[in-house]
Amino acid sequence: MTKNPNTPHSEGEELGFLQHLLELRDRLLRMVLAIGIVFLILMPFAQDLYNLLSDPLVRHLPEGQKLIAVGVASPFFIPYKLALMVAFVLALPYVLYQVWGFIAPGLYQHEKKIVTPLLLSSVALFYTGMAFAYFLVLPMMFSILPGFAPSNVDVTPDIAEYLDFVMMMFMAFGIGFEMPVATILLITTGITSRETLKQSRPYVIVVAFIVGMFLTPPDVLSQVMLAVPMWLLFEVGLLASRLFDQRIAEANAEKEDREKLEYQREIKPPAAPTTTAAATGAAVTTAWENDQYIFEETAPVQSTDDEAFRPLTDEEMEAELERMDAEFKRMEENFRQQEEDGKSS
Repeated sequence: MTKNPNTPHSEGEELGFLQHLLELRDRLLRMVLAIGIVFLILMPFAQDLYNLLSDPLVRHLPEGQKLIAVGVASPFFIPYKLALMVAFVLALPYVLYQVWGFIAPGLYQHEKKIVTPLLLSSVALFYTGMAFAYFLVLPMMFSILPGFAPSNVDVTPDIAEYLDFVMMMFMAFGIGFEMPVATILLITTGITSRETLKQSRPYVIVVAFIVGMFLTPPDVLSQVMLAVPMWLLFEVGLLASRLFDQRIAEANAEKEDREKLEYQREIKPPAAPTTTAAATGAAVTTAWENDQYIFEETAPVQSTDDEAFRPLTDEEMEAELERMDAEFKRMEENFRQQEEDGKSS
């Protein structure tokens, strides 16, 4: 086994790996910097942002009641925590753009044609899910839930628990509204077909209610308000997948052409084996090679010329078998003689 002289040096490979790490570091720094800039812009408006976030609850509380702050530092940290979360949400398109800029060079053209619209639609659907939760789900929940409180209980939620609850609702509805993207990905990747998903519609509805049960608080209202949009968005995903049929066909055609080209590059007509005489009368033959090594094997050279090879006749075959039988008996006799000599000694 010898080194392939056409192989790039390992130093070049390490340099390429380091370049990728440096690019990843730069893009991560840009993400953090973008979120930090947006956070600095929102810091003077942190209290106003929390007032806006708590509006769906405060306007349904009894008159004169407000939210309370149980923690000592909660009045200071909670609004700025909200401002940091809002900064991340607002900077999310730029963050995904940096992620896309890092992975896009490793994708083929047909993969980019499918991933790009799905990436944009996933961001839009996530924002839509958050808006749906803020403008419809939260007001409806807070208009009903305080009515279940006993008469001697004042409904005064803590600002920290309210922020955690609302963020959980935003994440639940943001993820739930990604159903069309998930449906299109299942169809475009070939995991399942559109007809199979249509036949599985009853199971999808059940799964939507189960997901709504786990992602939302333990009340039927929020579960239904998440499960029903997920089911409707599943139907939207089935319809929208038809728009990707042409893109999928073009992508599959490009993929087949690319695989044919790669196959033609990898599979080359075998060259005449290079042999060198060895001391044992054998020859060194190049078996195959890869990017790093040339693998050689030593084997006796046997002529495949039609004139040099002919089948044995029946008499020659019997003579060969008798010779092999005599050789086997001689070896057996030698082995028995060695055992007797060992015992006698």
